[in-house]
Amino acid sequence: MKGITAVLAVIAALAAIAGYTSVFFVHQTQQTLVLRLGEPRRVITDAGLQYKLPLVDTVIYIDKRILDLDNPAQEIIASDQKRLVVDAFARYKIIDALKFYQSVSTIEGANSRLATVLNSALRRVLGEASFIQLVRDERAQLMSRIKDQVNREAANFGIQVVDVRIRRADLPDANSQAVYQRMQTERQREAAEIRAQGAQLAQAIRARAEREATVIVAEATSRGEQTRGEGDAERNRIFAEAYSKDADFFAFYRSMQAYEAGLKQNDTRLLLSPDSDFFRYFGDPAGKQPAAK
Repeated sequence: MKGITAVLAVIAALAAIAGYTSVFFVHQTQQTLVLRLGEPRRVITDAGLQYKLPLVDTVIYIDKRILDLDNPAQEIIASDQKRLVVDAFARYKIIDALKFYQSVSTIEGANSRLATVLNSALRRVLGEASFIQLVRDERAQLMSRIKDQVNREAANFGIQVVDVRIRRADLPDANSQAVYQRMQTERQREAAEIRAQGAQLAQAIRARAEREATVIVAEATSRGEQTRGEGDAERNRIFAEAYSKDADFFAFYRSMQAYEAGLKQNDTRLLLSPDSDFFRYFGDPAGKQPAAK
């Protein structure tokens, strides 16, 4: 009886081990390849609990998410003979687990093979494009061409490339410095030319303003002289009219003005005869000269 119990226990244990080793779980981010004695038997892409033959079947788990490939920067010569440092990356997914396992086996192997393919495609496509096309005019079209070329070769690995992007495309450091200096010189030349044009325009404006100012001053002077002449004429007319009305008063008024202008305090130097006509109002308020003796 004890022997039978021990045998049943061993059978139960073997059954439990067989049951445990005959099931496996596939995560939703994975796909599996089942090998029987090293030979591929089936590919499982559905998530959930799956079954296999214990001790005979081997399960290979393969990621089915979108994977990253970061390609190191490399120097490429464009069609216009300019050297460019291009930093690109790719995104891909495994669509054929069997072909993937048979060709590259692992993600690391896939990255290594795919990097070589990506570098070749970059050199082929960008070698036919100019620097301006790459950095400005046709960047999207060039990346699409690179992706198509990489996909044609990646299909042999069971891989589909979903995107290729050029992260950075610059001139080498030495060339960048030379281009920067050339751009700086060009901008300085343009600035000097603009300053010269501005100075020339300012000089023209200044000359025009001075000419207009001279014309305005001349016209104002002419009008002033004309007005002054008219004023003097009017003054002389008034004096003449006043003189004609009362010659004695006019003579007296003019003499008073002459005394005021000629006999200023502390500033008079005259050498005249006392009986001079200039002093006739000093001797006679009527301004009459005394009769000769």
